Formats: sequence, structure tokens, C-alpha cells
Amino acid sequence: MDGDRPGAVRARGITKTFGDVVALDGIALDVAPGRIHGLVGPNGAGKTTLLGLLLGLAVADSGSLEILGAPVGRALAAPEGVAGFVDGPGLYPSLTARQNLAALATLHGRDAKGPAIDDALARTGLTDVADDRTRGFSLGMRQRLGLAAALLTEPRLLVLDEPANGLDPAGKRHVHQVLTELAADGTSVVLSSHRMDDVEALCSEVTILATGRVVYSGPLSELATDRQELDYRLVTSDPAAARRVAADVPELRLVGDPATLVVRARVPALDDLVTRLVKAGVALRELAPVVSPLEAAFLALTDRSPVGAEAQEGRS
Repeated sequence: MDGDRPGAVRARGITKTFGDVVALDGIALDVAPGRIHGLVGPNGAGKTTLLGLLLGLAVADSGSLEILGAPVGRALAAPEGVAGFVDGPGLYPSLTARQNLAALATLHGRDAKGPAIDDALARTGLTDVADDRTRGFSLGMRQRLGLAAALLTEPRLLVLDEPANGLDPAGKRHVHQVLTELAADGTSVVLSSHRMDDVEALCSEVTILATGRVVYSGPLSELATDRQELDYRLVTSDPAAARRVAADVPELRLVGDPATLVVRARVPALDDLVTRLVKAGVALRELAPVVSPLEAAFLALTDRSPVGAEAQEGRS
């Protein structure tokens, strides 16, 4: 953790059951101040349950949970400084975006007519629809308004469930910018997402859940190592010549559709291929992993489809 500052989240041995269903099974989680921590896993892995515990919407059956340095032992007891939403933000559909925020500000004893509301609307890109009733808002607009509502409380821990859900590129850009700025100012963010590109763009750390258990928790960078074998798609000036060159590279395999040049290799073998292509006079126009390092780790650690070009069909 950062110096003498308490961790934003410290969980040990957290379990939670619903009848015969074990939603969380011995969960450990650490989130440092000023970090954006990603929470990923298949449907039913326990992500929403864990987020609910962080927001004080439920209490664990066993284990210890500290949030912002304070122990949490009962429902609806999250300490001051925690904000966010699970399963989408709760809004009053008959009120406008501005009125929704004003109502929330009043509930929290804050100024319902001050500049904070305009600032929250502007930061989330909702100024132009501030006086529209939320009944007609799209999913993405509701998500952004939920984030604006959380900003009103000036949180030290922000907990978000699929914050980029339904966002267009402009909306996603607004949300990414807000979260990055919050982290830079010392706010901790825990977010769940099915979009690996969002997690990779935002998060420095990630926890991967499967069947209620942590299968990986740590820096995102450790999931992408030279030892990890991935599939890479290449676009070159001469596909036939590139395929012949690739066939001679040790510890590298051609995979996938013969019409597309896809190779399976670790980073050293991939570097060897690039060097050989240059020497052969073949221009390399594009080189990208078929599956990102995070998604590859997700698939492997959660025992999903095999990683590679043939794994593309049926991914979610």
C-alpha cells in the first residue's frame, strides 16, 4: 500500500452464500489508494456480489473486510467516501438529469443548486441533456449519469459495475478520462467489465474470478510476459513470402485459416520472425495479437475456450 495511507480495500477470506449457491469462496482482495483495479470473470463468477459487499449492500458470511481503513461488519455500513453502483444506477425516470443529481445532493446534505452538479454533468458529457427526463435516456447515458451522481459525493473509493456498458466512443472517452483523473487525484476505483480493452486501457491491477474464487490478482503487466504463447495476426506486402519465412522460424507455428497469416509464438520467436521478414524484403504493415494478453489469461485461468485463432468463435 502507499506509505502510511490505509488501503482502499483489504479483504481476507470473504465468503458469501445464497442458499446452496456459493457466490464467494475465500476471497482476498487488496486495492491501493489512487489505483484503478479491474474485476473480471465469467457470468456467475461472483463479481456483482463482491461489488455489492464493497458498497455495503450486503454483508459477508465470514472473513474480514476493511474499506478506507475501517472494518465493515454489517449491511448498509459502508464508510463515508464510498460511492458507485451495481446492476446499473438507480434513477428517477420522471426527473431530468439535473433534477436527479439535485435530489441526490439534497439526500447527502449538499448544495442542490451549486456548481458541483453542473461540473458533474460536464465531466460526464451530459450537459446538453441535463434538462431532459431520464426516462428517455439510453443505457450509456444512464451509466454516465450514474457516474455523475457518484462524483457528487467526492468519493475516495468508487465502485462501478460495467461503467462502459452501452457507451458510444465519445461517451467511453468521457468515462475513461474521468476515471483516470480521479485516480490521479488519489481516488481508488474498482470496476467490473466484460470488455477486456477497457480493463487494459484503464487498470493497473486486475483480479480474475472464477466460480467465486480468485484465480489471479496482481499487476496487469504480469499477465503479458515473454513466456506466454499467443496467436498474432500479420498483414504484409507479400503474404505468400511471409508464410514461407514464418514456416522456417523455430518455436513458431502457423495456425488458423490459410488465407490469413496467423502465427502462434512467444515474444522471442515473434521477434525472430520480424527480423527475418525485414531481411527478406517483406514489409510488415500490421502485427497484433488475435487475443489480448489479458483475454488470453482470462480464458486460460477460467478454463474457457482454448486461446488462439480457433478460439474466436463463441467468445463472449
